[in-house]
Amino acid sequence: MAVERVRQMSVEEFLDFAESSEEWYEYIDGELRLMTGGKLNHFGISANITGQLLNLLAGKNCQVLGGGMLMKAGELRLLAPDVSVICGEPETESNTRLLLNPILVVEVTSPTSIDYDRGAKLEYYFDVASLQTCLIVDQHRVLVELYTSSETGWNLQRFKDLEDVVLLEALDCRLPLREIYRSIKFESGTSASASQTE
Repeated sequence: MAVERVRQMSVEEFLDFAESSEEWYEYIDGELRLMTGGKLNHFGISANITGQLLNLLAGKNCQVLGGGMLMKAGELRLLAPDVSVICGEPETESNTRLLLNPILVVEVTSPTSIDYDRGAKLEYYFDVASLQTCLIVDQHRVLVELYTSSETGWNLQRFKDLEDVVLLEALDCRLPLREIYRSIKFESGTSASASQTE
């Protein structure tokens, strides 16, 4: 989603404000960032991924959380991924408003947030000790970037074909790109199923 900066406040002030707000915000180093509305593809892709993960993880001790749940990425950084997954007992803070132990997060890019999602925000995610997998999903073309944590750092794989399947090792499951982009139509007027990938 697009990002707009708002005034500074403390963490507790932010949490109280965010709880009563109808809009989504992130908190970065004392500064609020308004996550302005995404377009149809953004919500469609997020819903597809959420639904697919719910099916894939059925019967496992994992929870799939939709957008809006805040997670802690340092004392002064509270992020709001489009989708997140926790396995095992949830660890939370500030009366369950902050998730501390996500294992996977998903960001669906938009034109105004793509640099932030692939840049600073990704670096913030890399600081979360529990996190093992980050997915950056493009809403304008078939492109999924998979970041996986290893002993030597974070590794990147790119997937550009609808027949590709993303292996989510941390969750022991596979996420097909065809399901991620199911029913999605790009601005060119073509559907994801009919598009030619680069």
